[in-house]
Amino acid sequence: MKSRILQILAILSLNALAADPLPTKVACIGDSITEGAGAEGGKSYPSQLQGLLGEKWEVGNFGVGGRTLLKKGDHPYWKEGAYQKALTFEPKVVIIMLGTNDTKPQNWKFESEFVADYTELVKSFQSLETKPKVYICRPCPVPEPGNFGINETNVKEEIKRIDKLAKELDLEVIDMYKALEDKPGLLPDRVHPNTEGAGEMAKAAYKAITGKRAPDVKDK
Repeated sequence: MKSRILQILAILSLNALAADPLPTKVACIGDSITEGAGAEGGKSYPSQLQGLLGEKWEVGNFGVGGRTLLKKGDHPYWKEGAYQKALTFEPKVVIIMLGTNDTKPQNWKFESEFVADYTELVKSFQSLETKPKVYICRPCPVPEPGNFGINETNVKEEIKRIDKLAKELDLEVIDMYKALEDKPGLLPDRVHPNTEGAGEMAKAAYKAITGKRAPDVKDK
């Protein structure tokens, strides 16, 4: 009798877990574009990605404006509390989109260290106990003549290095550049995507993570 009761309790416990599973955590790492600058409040690309993925996922926005991938940049992401919070978030998926601010002249002088720093950042997440799948992003395009010292010439050079790094580390690339390449109107200040632009980024991330085309907002 006791054994039968234990069996019933075990079944009920499993059913409860199946009915209320823990969400799959996605950590979005980045600068002001990830943080949501340029988009309406609550409409950053991570927020819109959350809407697309639904309640079985938990998307964390760990973007910090003005931050660089380069450790020797003027405002390294490495020194931010957001970076530490992302590591302790226990993500199963990590999306890294840094490099835009690294194109500024004062930061690009350290460009020879870009790949090494990027590799270290990726591995810092890969070494977590959750063993997350890490995606790296091609940065958004920068319509000429750019702004804030950020420029298209160096973005294109970064993309070459990001693609090579992805092959070396066997990572998937999310092409945020392609998502906005033919849509300069969605980057009104020539750097930050507006709400619609952030939506295009969210769709690109959704497709990469799920392997499916993102549903239209009206279908949600």
